[in-house]
Amino acid sequence: MKKIRVLIVDDSLLIRKVLTSILNTASDIEVVGAAEDPLVARDMIKQFNPDVLTLDIEMPHMDGITFLRNLMRLRPMPVVMISTLTEHGAEATLDALALGAVDFVLKPRINAENTLADYSEEIISKVRVAANTNVKAIKQHEEPQQVVKVINPMQNIPLARNTAGFTKIIALGSSTGGTEAIKVVVKSMPADSPPILITQHLPAAFSDSFVKHIDSVTQMTASIPVHGQVVEWGNIYLAPGTHHMEVIRNNNQYIIQLQDSEPVNRHKPSVDVLFHAAAKCAKDNAVCVLLTGMGADGAVGMQAMKTAGAKTIVQDEASSVVWGMPGAAFKLGCADYVVPLDDIAAKILTLVKSGLR
Repeated sequence: MKKIRVLIVDDSLLIRKVLTSILNTASDIEVVGAAEDPLVARDMIKQFNPDVLTLDIEMPHMDGITFLRNLMRLRPMPVVMISTLTEHGAEATLDALALGAVDFVLKPRINAENTLADYSEEIISKVRVAANTNVKAIKQHEEPQQVVKVINPMQNIPLARNTAGFTKIIALGSSTGGTEAIKVVVKSMPADSPPILITQHLPAAFSDSFVKHIDSVTQMTASIPVHGQVVEWGNIYLAPGTHHMEVIRNNNQYIIQLQDSEPVNRHKPSVDVLFHAAAKCAKDNAVCVLLTGMGADGAVGMQAMKTAGAKTIVQDEASSVVWGMPGAAFKLGCADYVVPLDDIAAKILTLVKSGLR
């Protein structure tokens, strides 16, 4: 069996040793080198031809973002970022994902044995996924440009004050590769779009930074909701990294519910939680969308939404960084439409305007 060849790039000797020790415990992974800065890494890439890179952001001589930008231009390959749990770390990591990094993990907490055990499982899993990702899919679309907001008179109006035809909602879930895929979808949504509820697998510390990234590329208004918030026309609601997000219906209003309960499918927030809630309250007034992501979270929930009458869309394999979540839904037979990423927004709008028929 051919092993996954990994090159670690980190200026901390301790982190290099910890990552090497963790990854070498996997029978299908081999750490072929560990570089203390990007200049050394550049030579090691030529020498060892690794399958996957783990890359720190803050390093001497050249920061990880600059190195990644050059790497994806000259020699595109799967990269897993090693991120810090800070506001700066979140911003830098999201920038790295925009440049083409496949995924990220947080820096290991050396003094916490239980956390380190969980961390070991996470990084090994993400390196395996990275080795099999569609690198071309990461690079095939341009980064959305920031937009100048155009205020629409229908925007920010509670759905209860609109006609029955405006009670539609869009429920969307994603994971690995999703931070960029979401931006591609929402950049084409007009200010008077039906509300979009999004569950993206992200740590809590990344939520504020990510919602700002979403808001900057769309005419809609993106925010992190609070418990009990009324869903409004023209808005995007991102599940916070600390809670599951659900939606209920009260007369002609949709109300967001945040639940601080156990992880579902090992995720909190979970896409399945959102989709099951939308199936109960929106039924055939909903569009359900699954974008790129590792695992199967959201597939069973999409099946519930389809059974309830919602129209369902999954991102196609060719444009997905990882065809795990959408692929799982497709295998369940609950995908009405399999659509390339660049065409998903148009498909959503077509379904909404046609009454979801």
